[in-house]
Amino acid sequence: MVDFNYTARDSSGKVAKGTISANSQREAAVQLGSRMLFPITITADGESSKAGKGLFGGFGGRVSGGKMASFYSQLGGLLQSGVPMIRALTVLSQQTGSPVLQSALADVKSRVEEGETLGDAFARHPKIFNDMACNMVRAGSEGGFLEDALERIASFVEQQEELKGKTVGALAYPVFISAVGGIVVTVLLVFFVPQFDTLFDAMRKRGSLPMATEVLLAISRFVKAYWWLMAIAGGAGLVFVSQYFKSEAGMRRWDLLKIKTPLLGSVFLNLSVSRFCRVLGTLLANGVPLLKSLDISRHAAGNRILAESVAQASEEVTAGSRLAKPLDACGHFPKTVVEMISVAEESNTLDKVLVQISESLEKVTFRRLEVVVRLLEPVMLLLLAMIVMFVVLALMVPVLNSSSTL
Repeated sequence: MVDFNYTARDSSGKVAKGTISANSQREAAVQLGSRMLFPITITADGESSKAGKGLFGGFGGRVSGGKMASFYSQLGGLLQSGVPMIRALTVLSQQTGSPVLQSALADVKSRVEEGETLGDAFARHPKIFNDMACNMVRAGSEGGFLEDALERIASFVEQQEELKGKTVGALAYPVFISAVGGIVVTVLLVFFVPQFDTLFDAMRKRGSLPMATEVLLAISRFVKAYWWLMAIAGGAGLVFVSQYFKSEAGMRRWDLLKIKTPLLGSVFLNLSVSRFCRVLGTLLANGVPLLKSLDISRHAAGNRILAESVAQASEEVTAGSRLAKPLDACGHFPKTVVEMISVAEESNTLDKVLVQISESLEKVTFRRLEVVVRLLEPVMLLLLAMIVMFVVLALMVPVLNSSSTL
């Protein structure tokens, strides 16, 4: 037994300090947990050791979807080949290139060795192993199909990463055009346009300077003189908006704006519905109960408006209603999706049909997204061209007029 000095917080948030005897830091942390104390630091033999380091070290970060898909697939393959769980976790912990995942797997292995189930050990690290993965692993462990569950999780994560990549790729070019356009216009207003200000003084005094030129020069003078004020105002605005959208009301408003936006609103909504259907179908296929699956999948949808509708549907399902009816009543699910869910419930093939719905929605949504992006590209280019044309004409017309007068 070793004496450990600890600093911890109780359930009310008060700091408590003391000494505890244990065989290891982990055991000391477990003893503190049984006393309803959350360890902040645990020190042994004069060496300062953060409770998060060694026990929960490195778990504050996240792991990319590609690495997680590879991990689930490799773990399922090792177990399928007859490799014991502890040995499989050890091998994968040593092979992974992510320090965060490596630390998490070391902790998972230790907890499994102590008798904890794999799903519960995963649940200790929610930033790495999400609810869907934990529940599918639990269901697979209880039902004897853990290897198959891990393969399905890997397939799901890969599909989600592919979906994310397609979405980002489709929107990358319009964002690039916007950034380049903003830089071009700023350079013109700050460096190019002011060169003509003194040139047009005589025409301004005679009152022969066109209004468009006056407006352009005024904008240029304002930008050049008060760029710092605009930068401060822009930064303050970004901070305010980011803080607002981090609040619950702000995040809800943002999710509502996304699905109500013209052109892109249906794309965002269909992507959320697709994600919900895929998660729900995957969970049901792996033996997770319907109500639990609905609770997990509504959060996985990535839209609070949709999640609220699914939560209301869950209440009606608890009361004995079929799933299709409340989903139809909320108005956020396409009629075709609701009809397919209704038929699937009658034929008891809901898990398979939900995955099919997800795949179909993804195809339709990406075709629509491609059309929207193709429309956005010429519109943004035309807008940029009009701005540059306005600058050029506003500067050239007075020059041409003065030349013709001479």
